[in-house]
Amino acid sequence: MIGNDWDNVLDSEFKKEYFYKLLKFVQLEYSKHEVYPPKKEVFRCFRYTPYKNVKVVILGQDPYHGYGEAEGLCFSVPDGIKRPPSLTNIFKELESDVGCSIPKSSSLIPWAKQGVLLLNTTLTVIKDHANSHKDIGWGVFTDEVIKKLNEKAEPVVFILWGNFARSKKKFITNSKHLVIESAHPSPLSAYNGFFGSKPFSKTNEFLVKNNLKPINWQI
Repeated sequence: MIGNDWDNVLDSEFKKEYFYKLLKFVQLEYSKHEVYPPKKEVFRCFRYTPYKNVKVVILGQDPYHGYGEAEGLCFSVPDGIKRPPSLTNIFKELESDVGCSIPKSSSLIPWAKQGVLLLNTTLTVIKDHANSHKDIGWGVFTDEVIKKLNEKAEPVVFILWGNFARSKKKFITNSKHLVIESAHPSPLSAYNGFFGSKPFSKTNEFLVKNNLKPINWQI
């Protein structure tokens, strides 16, 4: 399914009845509608960030639903596509927090390759219809992913932006992990607690404290 150690970690989940039904439904949706991300990129976040490498989890809700925006990593868009407002605000906070220059690229693949799992809780969406696939079973699957990450022996930083992501905090019960939570970076809420929350420096401080290599946030 994935092609790395996630296959073993999630093996029992892949064999469950709901997951078979979920994949069958998603296949049908791709045949009937324009669905994002491209089919081959649905599980992309897991392929870029093997389970053993996960040091940080950034949790999103569902993929961008505009043409060409979603690339299988939450908040990330391919180069050449207009930068969404939430990502613009993430880069503003990144500049303010750790001094990174605003990048030309809008793809967060460099973060994923360093151990930042960019996980949407819903992995597909119909074009121009936000949250259109939120009730088809993805939440059951990604809740299990979060639970498996909670079981990791190594410390992990969970970054939860907005009320929906914060609702998943209940699955993070291992005291060795760090949860960083704030308002969502969308224009509607960024000034209500996202700006100035310093998630990137807090993450690296925690990683260094636990003898883990910090993330190079510069893209």
